[in-house]
Amino acid sequence: MSKNFSCSISSIRFDENYHPADSTRLTTNFANLARGEHRQENLRKTLRMINNRFNALAHWDNPTADRYSVEVDIISVDMDIAGDGDTFPVIETLKTTIVDHKDNKRIAGMMGNSFSSYVRDYDFSIVLSEHFSKKPNTPTPESFGDLHGKLFQYVLQSEAYTANFNKAPVICLSVSTSKTYHRTANKHPVLGVEYRQDDYSLTDDYFHKMGLTVRYFMPADSAAPLAFYFAGDLLSDYTDLELISAISTMETFQKIYRPEIYNANSSAGDVYQPSLKYQDYSLTQIVYDREERSQMAVTQGKFTEETFIKPYQAILEKWAANYDVTGKTDQKESVKKYAA
Repeated sequence: MSKNFSCSISSIRFDENYHPADSTRLTTNFANLARGEHRQENLRKTLRMINNRFNALAHWDNPTADRYSVEVDIISVDMDIAGDGDTFPVIETLKTTIVDHKDNKRIAGMMGNSFSSYVRDYDFSIVLSEHFSKKPNTPTPESFGDLHGKLFQYVLQSEAYTANFNKAPVICLSVSTSKTYHRTANKHPVLGVEYRQDDYSLTDDYFHKMGLTVRYFMPADSAAPLAFYFAGDLLSDYTDLELISAISTMETFQKIYRPEIYNANSSAGDVYQPSLKYQDYSLTQIVYDREERSQMAVTQGKFTEETFIKPYQAILEKWAANYDVTGKTDQKESVKKYAA
């Protein structure tokens, strides 16, 4: 890219007074909750759910289950591609901070959690759609997700990121409804029982191009496993409280967005096939427009194509062709090692 290419980072607090920034993808979970007549009630209930879940998991020295609260900040990364001061919002994630009311101190929580990307909307809603319309019943293009993966890794290596954060992010998402998961004998004291699958989803492969490996864990009292995408060692690089902050935050959003899976009235069995058609689940009483979220992905993909991909295509292609992704791991071999 241009020698003037740069990243900048900004943050905004996710609380009951939160209003989405102009650059925020409207399909993002936290942005969806913060609109309409129920916005403030939605936000209060969501934060209460996060705090309650955190205290339930961090139960030691916490007899009244109110020792901790979680603060959530939305972290936005903007890129100046041409060095002309015109920026594009490439990544938006969440950073948690744990407030220990017993010891009166603040503790760093997980960086990452949710993951929002306009370029991902473009890839899945525009690139993939056009590919299958022209070549139905063919494999996904081998280059699918290459640019996005390199942009993500560039951000993590940038001075802007390393000056603000000392750990790589952990992204926590829903498991795929197209895959089957098998319970293993491995059980972590915080993350819970581990599941594995032999066939990776398109999302798993997409995140692998971002330099992230995936493992699936179902925490105590959860209805289904969560997918954790990480670089390094998920179990050694992060404290118990960091892991709990990710679980409590993202399980809350998943209960709201995918109650059929994460707010089901029975837990996943030894062999688990997630389904959005499952009927035995409870609602959170938090208003969430899932239909609008799906429709907006295409709109935002087109926005990305018109304002980022096409205007900077020559620069992006030249940079991507010469950008060396270091430390790339084989995802399948990594998971074989974990599951052994």
